[in-house]
Amino acid sequence: MTTTPVSPQALSPTPDPSTVSPRPAAGRRPLIRAGAWPRRLDAAALSVLPLAAAVLLWYLLTADNVILWLRFDKVPGPLDVLHTLRGRLASGGYYTDLLASLRRILLGFGLAAVSGVTVGIAVGRSRVVRILVRPLIEVARPIPAIALVPLAILMFPTGEQGIVFITFFAAFFPVVVSTIHAMKTLPKVWEEAARTMGAGRLSVLAHVVLPGAMPGIFSGLSVSVGVAWICVISAEMISGQFGIGYYTWQSYGLLDYSGVVVGMLSIGILGWGTAWLVERIGARINRWLPRNAR
Repeated sequence: MTTTPVSPQALSPTPDPSTVSPRPAAGRRPLIRAGAWPRRLDAAALSVLPLAAAVLLWYLLTADNVILWLRFDKVPGPLDVLHTLRGRLASGGYYTDLLASLRRILLGFGLAAVSGVTVGIAVGRSRVVRILVRPLIEVARPIPAIALVPLAILMFPTGEQGIVFITFFAAFFPVVVSTIHAMKTLPKVWEEAARTMGAGRLSVLAHVVLPGAMPGIFSGLSVSVGVAWICVISAEMISGQFGIGYYTWQSYGLLDYSGVVVGMLSIGILGWGTAWLVERIGARINRWLPRNAR
């Protein structure tokens, strides 16, 4: 007597179609993952809470004219600053100052990012370049960029070029140093494996070295953009004719303390926005990392 073999699929119970959740088509991802929006809303709420608490504390200290080891009786309150901000938003000069500072940041930081990464790769990959260039970097790096303002006034025909140069000088060194360290910490086995499979020097640089060093490079870029804002505002206060730093210093000279706070808040929001943009670009480029992939 012969028996017919039975497959394991035949022994398993047939699922009820009403209890089976539909699966997305192969090769497609749902546009919105389950629970993504609630998590984003929770994160946004948590981010707003410290800001709201700081504004509330600011209001209480200035409304009651608190005088302890800090004096708040002469500090403008949130309502005064809001009134000044409304007036500035209605004028075209405020937007001119914002655009001037943004233009200087984009030029100075952009030049520093490109040249810093290029020089850092050359120093990290070439022993000859490292011997020739590294001493220059280490000598110039401790010099405060703001100390170059008198020299920039003498060297450049316009103040605009001098401010861009100071911004570039300040932003260059965090990028180049982070790139050099990223070259040092890159695992040698990656490059050796690529060469074993027949990759040339340029192919290794483009497909192994640069992608592997990008996390370290973007760490330097995040630091660099903050340093660039500090120096561009300082340069605008000293030698600028437009810009949010010039507006803040001019408001102080006119004893418009609400305008000073408006300038400070504008600087903070602009710096936050540019830092967020750099981090988002870095997350997109470094999406191969496990944390970014999740």
